[in-house]
Amino acid sequence: MKKSSTADKPRKPCAFFWDESFLWGMMAFNALSNAGLPFDLIRSEDIRKGKLGDYTMLFVPGGWASNKIKTLGREGVREIREFVDSGGNYLGFCGGAGLATIDGIGLLNICRIPTQDRVPSFSGGMQLRLNGHPLWASMAHATPSVFNVWWPSQFSTNDHDINVLATYEEALPDSFSSDLNVGDVRKILGNWVSLERSYGINLDPSRLHGQPAVMEGICGQGKVLLSLVHFDTPHDAHGAAILKNLWKYLADTSVLRECRPSPLPGCRTTKSVALDNMLNAVQDLIYFGERNFLWFWRNPMLLQWRRGIRGLEYCTLYGMIKAIAEHADNFPFDDSASVDRLHEVAQLVSSFQEKAEKVLLLERQALQDGHRITYDKSDNPEIVQLRAELFSTSKSYGGMFKKLLDKIDAILFDLLRRAAWH
Repeated sequence: MKKSSTADKPRKPCAFFWDESFLWGMMAFNALSNAGLPFDLIRSEDIRKGKLGDYTMLFVPGGWASNKIKTLGREGVREIREFVDSGGNYLGFCGGAGLATIDGIGLLNICRIPTQDRVPSFSGGMQLRLNGHPLWASMAHATPSVFNVWWPSQFSTNDHDINVLATYEEALPDSFSSDLNVGDVRKILGNWVSLERSYGINLDPSRLHGQPAVMEGICGQGKVLLSLVHFDTPHDAHGAAILKNLWKYLADTSVLRECRPSPLPGCRTTKSVALDNMLNAVQDLIYFGERNFLWFWRNPMLLQWRRGIRGLEYCTLYGMIKAIAEHADNFPFDDSASVDRLHEVAQLVSSFQEKAEKVLLLERQALQDGHRITYDKSDNPEIVQLRAELFSTSKSYGGMFKKLLDKIDAILFDLLRRAAWH
């Protein structure tokens, strides 16, 4: 690890790795801010410059692990490995957990189960069985406790030096597998056999029973704690308590900053016409999907969408633009280059909205006609062409959406960095 410029000073508690996190980064930012937990936002270029040496813990929120690796590059990956090897601690949620596996940068001897063997589209409340650990302080050990997972991967390991801190128990009735409510299926059908045959994927959440949800191991001199559970889910009081325990355990701190509750959901008027136009465009796009029965809100940040609709992308776009508006007081409106960048994004959002509403209506018609669609397949060539243009054919982010998202992300990062605790 490169020698830090503050090597003779006490390390700060937490570096929050922002890149390629998007909505998951915003979710974590709100949760940590609301819990009063100290952190500094950093990017890949900061890691490549050796800035991790200033911190006790690196926190990596959700997001596509493969995209995080790309933005880190070899030098950034090496910096993280050296940071942990020399005693820094690593905390990863969902995609951030996947980053640390053998399939990622290899901090722990944990593999991700192949997609065809997973329950790939589960989301919502899940009872966990907790094993004794400081993480669960103030909670009853070895009894089921409810937390939230959002379309997690699944982990496997034969390494006896890795501790399983929690396993999955039973899915709550209000959870979903793909676009199917778990409680409804249990009550009406009693099993998932016919639905799994129809959907062509594993759906039964009981397949998750006993699978590891939170794991911990040692890499060199550092602790690595990986969670497929989102303790940063909005309005999750139990999750917020675990976040504080994590900061005590891995960031060596009980110091809390002044809590800054995240704003209530909903758009508001700003002093920028361009930003107001962006807000109106994404609000209209969300309303369009709602009135066409393509999705509804699960919580203030996440939609539940019909199978085949790329709902996560739409709520990501909405959530990040709304976050820019919520932090608009920090925007440098007196800087012409920044204002021009905002106008450029507003124009791109408008173009995206027009194409997205067209493809969404075509997708609704396809579903109405009984056609099976997935994120990358459809019998309608126009749907295929429009979705490739908007999102690419990859399940991870691409196309016009990714180009737009990167520009939005750059603006949002600058605003959030000003708002973060120092």
